[in-house]
Amino acid sequence: MPSEKQAAVKYYVGVDVGSASVRAALVDGAGTVVAHAEQPIQVWEPRPDHYEQSSADIWAACCSVTKEVVRGVDASQIRGLGFDATCSLVVVDKQFQPLAVNSEGQSQRNVIMWMDHRAASQVQRINATQHRVLSYVGGAMSVEMQPPKLLWIKENLPESWEKVGYFFDLPDFLSWKATGVTARSLCTVVCKWTYTSDRGWDDSFWKMIGLEDLVKDKYEKIGNHVLSPGEAVGKGLTAGAAEELGLPEGIAVAASLIDAHAGGLGVIGADVKGHNLPCENQPITSRVAMICGTSSCHMGVSEAPIFVPGVWGPYFSAMVPGLWLNEGGQSATGKLIDHVVRGHVAFPELEAKAEASAHSIYTYLNSHLDLIKKSLPVGFLTVDLHVWPDFHGNRSPLTDLTLKGMVVGLTLSRGLDELALIYLATIQAIALGTRHILEAMQAAGHEITTLFLCGGLSKNPLFVQMHADITGKPVVLSKEVESVLVGAAILGACASGDFASIQEAMAKMGKIGKVVQPNHEHKRFYDKKYEVFLKLVEHQREYRSIMNSV
Repeated sequence: MPSEKQAAVKYYVGVDVGSASVRAALVDGAGTVVAHAEQPIQVWEPRPDHYEQSSADIWAACCSVTKEVVRGVDASQIRGLGFDATCSLVVVDKQFQPLAVNSEGQSQRNVIMWMDHRAASQVQRINATQHRVLSYVGGAMSVEMQPPKLLWIKENLPESWEKVGYFFDLPDFLSWKATGVTARSLCTVVCKWTYTSDRGWDDSFWKMIGLEDLVKDKYEKIGNHVLSPGEAVGKGLTAGAAEELGLPEGIAVAASLIDAHAGGLGVIGADVKGHNLPCENQPITSRVAMICGTSSCHMGVSEAPIFVPGVWGPYFSAMVPGLWLNEGGQSATGKLIDHVVRGHVAFPELEAKAEASAHSIYTYLNSHLDLIKKSLPVGFLTVDLHVWPDFHGNRSPLTDLTLKGMVVGLTLSRGLDELALIYLATIQAIALGTRHILEAMQAAGHEITTLFLCGGLSKNPLFVQMHADITGKPVVLSKEVESVLVGAAILGACASGDFASIQEAMAKMGKIGKVVQPNHEHKRFYDKKYEVFLKLVEHQREYRSIMNSV
């Protein structure tokens, strides 16, 4: 029999829609994940740079994992629900039925994923306008934002365009499914759609890029009712959604966040007292939250707007209310590591040996590196092997979609040692890319002392140590590995009214687990690696210039 104390516990549900799966967590008021569930979702890649999903498939997975985490819990203890998701584009008609985002007419595939780069020519034209709204996205819009995708649909799928009732960012689609209210989150519309918290939509921008249709109906298709993240949406969970999710009707549903921003919320406000960190007794503006999964995002906040060339933002109140957000990013990190490792000729040998030792392939690779390093620090094994990691273009700070990946230092060797080395060099390249982003932010006025990591890659100790060593900054890992889910639950906690503010919920529900310090004795080596790193992109641009003259 549960005790009275247990019966008084308040719970919040966080639902996170990532690129390949949907996860849910039941989280208590101290930020502890009590239950967790995950379910894969489908991704279609009908042609290069086209990535599509199904909103029906995603919602079904949300319902399944939510039912699983609340099974057996007293419904009266569940106080709020928060969603986060990738910033993918959901397209529905006037009756909220899915519309095809593909030339095959497959209407169930009605989501253009965040990492879809089909709108390359559209984003070039948008950036050529040099419109004033572009100053809030680092000076150049990314192909991963929504305006170029909208323009692509108008130009390539006129039948779908004519039938459109609503375009949703995926986080907002989820809050609509839960509440029946089409309100948008300030986070999504500011970060991915060019909305500003002081001026709202800029008519001249949409008219200039050829999307004046959106202005005519007072922006009903893309949102004319905007809520702050964590604010309660409508009257809470509808009866229909409650039945599908296995939750009580009417519980508070929060205005949502993009997944990276939820991760930032889950880690960046944690109490660091007693950990001897440079950010202790300093404002939250001295911290950067790094959310590393399929891609990586670098979230820094400031009290006044800071314009960083090549880094998105500044966005007011898009993550932490009252603070400006800058967001750097790398379009392929976890995806790149998988690509490099699984594409190597020695991968079958690695897979077999990892399985035989009952370890993951990455745990096995880390152990193998320790075996072959001899007396050297493990990072020094790549003295003659260098990677430029932009296999999917550069998001920050160069904002160059056309950049390609590079590897310098290959040999004819084909074994497991070589696979381990290219794996190490790829991780180092990602960390060097993070250093590149942080330097751009610091040059513009950010004062960053500490990194807070979460997401799948933060579970890899080699990835974490390389980020500490290469940036020269301590790395804080949260007590709960699933910080993104904690961030989503924080939204639900705020919507319920149990916390006075997001800041209060962040401080009480975000907990530090481990601190990884940089090895300053390795600074000279990584400074030299960084010199080589910057030379790689310089040479790539030289090669391209030569070939363009043909």
